[in-house]
Amino acid sequence: MGNRGMEDLIPLVNRLQDAFSSIGQACNLDLPQIAVVGGQSAGKSSVLENFVGRDFLPRGSGIVTRRPLVLQLISANAEWAEFLHCKGKKFTDFDEVRQEIEGETDRVTGANKGISPIPINLRVYSPHVLNLTLIDLPGITKVPVGDQPADIEQQIRDMIMQFISRESCLILAVTPANTDLANSDALKLAKDVDPQGLRTIGVITKLDLMDEGTDARDVLENKLLPLRRGYIGVVNRSQKDIEGKKDIKAALEAERKFFLSHPSYRHMAEKMGTPHLQQVLNQQLTNHIRDTLPAFRSKLQAQLLALDKEAEEYRGYRPDDPSRKTKQLLQMVQQFSVDFEKRIEGSGDQVDTVELSGGAKINRVFHERFPFELVKMECDEKEMRREISYAIKNIHGIRTGLFTPDMAFEAIVKKQVVKLKEPCIKCVDMVIQELINTVRQCSNKLECFPRLREETERIVTSHIRDRESRAKEQVLLLIDLQLSYINTNHEDFIGFASAQQRSSQTNKSQSSAGNQVIRKGWLTINNISIIKGGAKEYWFVLTAESLSWFKDDEEKEKKYMLPLDNLKVRDVEKSFMSSKHIFSIFNTESRNVYKDNRTLELACDSQDDVDSWKSSLLRAGVYPEKTITVESETTTATDNFSMDPQLERKVETIRNLVDSYMAIVNKCIRDLIPKTIMHLMINNVKDFINAELLACLYSAGDQNALMDESQEQAQRRDEVLRTHQALKEALAIIGDISTSTITTPMPPPVDSSWVGGAAGGRRSPPPSPTAPRRMSSGQRPAPRGAPPPPNRPGPLGPFNNSADSPQAPSRPNRAPPSIPSRRPPPSPTRQAPP
Repeated sequence: MGNRGMEDLIPLVNRLQDAFSSIGQACNLDLPQIAVVGGQSAGKSSVLENFVGRDFLPRGSGIVTRRPLVLQLISANAEWAEFLHCKGKKFTDFDEVRQEIEGETDRVTGANKGISPIPINLRVYSPHVLNLTLIDLPGITKVPVGDQPADIEQQIRDMIMQFISRESCLILAVTPANTDLANSDALKLAKDVDPQGLRTIGVITKLDLMDEGTDARDVLENKLLPLRRGYIGVVNRSQKDIEGKKDIKAALEAERKFFLSHPSYRHMAEKMGTPHLQQVLNQQLTNHIRDTLPAFRSKLQAQLLALDKEAEEYRGYRPDDPSRKTKQLLQMVQQFSVDFEKRIEGSGDQVDTVELSGGAKINRVFHERFPFELVKMECDEKEMRREISYAIKNIHGIRTGLFTPDMAFEAIVKKQVVKLKEPCIKCVDMVIQELINTVRQCSNKLECFPRLREETERIVTSHIRDRESRAKEQVLLLIDLQLSYINTNHEDFIGFASAQQRSSQTNKSQSSAGNQVIRKGWLTINNISIIKGGAKEYWFVLTAESLSWFKDDEEKEKKYMLPLDNLKVRDVEKSFMSSKHIFSIFNTESRNVYKDNRTLELACDSQDDVDSWKSSLLRAGVYPEKTITVESETTTATDNFSMDPQLERKVETIRNLVDSYMAIVNKCIRDLIPKTIMHLMINNVKDFINAELLACLYSAGDQNALMDESQEQAQRRDEVLRTHQALKEALAIIGDISTSTITTPMPPPVDSSWVGGAAGGRRSPPPSPTAPRRMSSGQRPAPRGAPPPPNRPGPLGPFNNSADSPQAPSRPNRAPPSIPSRRPPPSPTRQAPP
């Protein structure tokens, strides 16, 4: 066999296959094996039965093999079989083996000729076999039978591809000789996954059923339609022999006589037949295992290392131990507390680089979302002036006032302060939502104990809701404090004298903070026409005076610069076909913003990015569009509203005073609201988790019930321990194997472009005047009883290719003339049997 010292390799893979089959798919390892592929009635089952020497596979019409059969052949002194699904039970009657295969197949697939990728593992011990591991796959079919699904062919092909696409799998492509070899489904599938032919071995069956005057000599000699590993011919029992219960030993003897007696095959008879195929497969599989062993060992070690820590935690684990439950409860609560604090306060270790943590999101709420909501509450300029004028007129009543009334100022300021309640309450709601999300994220580590996770979430969430009402009361109290006393002596308040002298340009000059950069980032311009290339992504730079965009973040090639004067922002409804979130910038004077576009639509990947950009634009003085729902009559009245010069000066004075005082209030609110929420909500929840959560869990009910692990966790623990043990055993087994071997080198590459090409393979083109007619390029068989041609050696003689020379006879029915050669003539007593 040429592999002494490697005899344990195939049994090693068998043991690994059993170990990993018993634990399911947890160990995704590609074990070296041989997959038997072929069409229906190609003779796959007969080849396997010839290997074993017994009839043990189901037979009948349609798809016989409906589940992959992992057949492990082991050389032993006695003969028996056993299945992995009923381990320990020995089958000595192979009729029972066939019945068990049929029953196990029907148990999974039903009796409707359906298929399943779940394999059946069968191990056969026999003194008549060599160590082999083969997988018998369903035969490729074209037409559904019975109530099979219409896509049965595709299902079978997908199942076959699952096995043969693995680099560790050798492919035994079985093709009958009485069909067109170039269109063989088995060879086409093999070529798809093994284009270099490194893993494909061809098997030609039914050589005895070829048409008269044809043979497969050139195919078996690997001259016509070559494969890198070549072909081996076999002769199986016919259907009549099977129905007549012809003994397989007699069939193997008949196969040997066929090759020894056939004039086209006897010169290579020793390289044909089932015994030789079995030896070749044993050698090839052993060498293949040896070649894949280093990578296989590395994969085992990597998986073992990944499971080491988890297996160590589970080893010696007793689920019902009360002391273990108490200890684990303390550890879980402590870990939950640490995780919550890290997510809120931030941490340098185990930083999440995928998404923002709870603390970072709350920071964004405080410094981006909340200021943005405050600005959104500012009223329209025209509406403000109208309200101020009405307030002044209503205060003077029937009289015409000479001075600007301070009561109008207080009335307008209080109205503006009341509007701050909504964004403040919304800020509390956003923080609460982030806190609850953080609690749920931290409780993911408690998923092994469903009751504990559920109770922890309930207790902490209930506490957050309790603190919500307290925080909102305090926030509203802060607004009421601002309403209770209008402090016109505040050091930052401009006063009446300054308000009257302030020009309309003052605010603008103060709001401009130079051309400092406020924000940079990628945005997509969404409203570029398809003719001009459609939506494109650019690098945007926002300063206090302009919005510019560049080709990329190197900022070398500027595409456009947009001044921020008279610009505002509005929301754009998300398109049905787009996953982007969009907002737009427009000019309040109805001018074009960008080229021919009245608006500039900018798209972000998330709503958070949109809110962040809108907040940055707000800092640059680009305010959101006001949504004003005013009745048409009021709108008309507002549009037609006019004031005398004296009233206009009073309105301007009050307007400046309101702006000054509201700037003070906004500054105070923006500072106090985050502090209030931090103290009453966030810090309080952290303290509650650290100090009171454990006590609440103990008072909630039975602690043992809290620490009952989930069924999935119990399965996971058992699976990890079994997988870890199987991996350790596998590495120990591999470590004891000697990799010294005597092997033959891989044959050189051949031109296999014929696979899937034009038809031809069973019969060659019509014979030419200088070539005999044969199935490939072999000679037509001699008449029955005729001696072998003089230029052909006997069945045990040397290999002779002289028949393919140009001097061959031109008529196929004439014996070729004797050609002097270096080979001795065959013995005249050796004749082909009738």
